[in-house]
Amino acid sequence: MLDIFITSRVRRKIIVIYAKYPDFKTHVRGLAKLIKEDAGNIQRELKRLEKVGFLFSEKQGNTKVYFTNKQFPIFKELQSIVLKSQKTTQKKTNST
Repeated sequence: MLDIFITSRVRRKIIVIYAKYPDFKTHVRGLAKLIKEDAGNIQRELKRLEKVGFLFSEKQGNTKVYFTNKQFPIFKELQSIVLKSQKTTQKKTNST
């Protein structure tokens, strides 16, 4: 269902992870391994999401770690949409 509103597959996967797990912190390669996408594409989307304020980043040694901005103006609404869309997907999977 989210694919209708968020057309970038990589961006959608990133938003789902950070909305579903707001305390999640990771670097580009860790996220690439988790969602099985190219690190270059992930890095581009992370920068976009950081630019609009959905994510924050901080340097930890040589690594840049990204985490959710829980104060993002529409974070709660976005989180609710993600959780509802996943419940809808699970119901469809269970009923087939």
